[in-house]
Amino acid sequence: MKNIFFLCLFFLIILATDIYAQHTGTLSDMEFIAGHWETTRNGKMVKAFWTESEGDNMVGVVRVIGDGKAVLYEMFAIEMTDTGLEIKVKHFKPGLIGVEEKDKFDHYKFLESSNGRAVFEKQGEEVRILYEVRPENKFVVAVGTSVNGEWEYEDFWLFSLMN
Repeated sequence: MKNIFFLCLFFLIILATDIYAQHTGTLSDMEFIAGHWETTRNGKMVKAFWTESEGDNMVGVVRVIGDGKAVLYEMFAIEMTDTGLEIKVKHFKPGLIGVEEKDKFDHYKFLESSNGRAVFEKQGEEVRILYEVRPENKFVVAVGTSVNGEWEYEDFWLFSLMN
């Protein structure tokens, strides 16, 4: 009888851990973006690189180039925190001049994921960001806004994987 009790307790702990991870996210939810990516938007070249996860984080950097010159840099920290998966983003103008104040950043909290798809919500604003795999070695960063209580997403960057 004790063995059955401990076996049931073991499975309940596993189930609870899995349910918690589904609601808070894990780094494996974002592994699909690891690599070197490229796209264009509004006539500007956008190049991005995301590391594979290691420890409690992954990092990414984006460079936007227009007319052969840097227009914008972004630094991403994708981190596992005590409350779950989060993305923090800092923006820089050429010369590494910060767009946000020194101790400020855009902060996104994990909402949900499925195979090759993860959704985050920007803290302090009613904006969601969708990261999603697309066919032919592509993935999209899409911006979501609430329209009549439903979330609608518009592709912002549709990246192609570079070799």
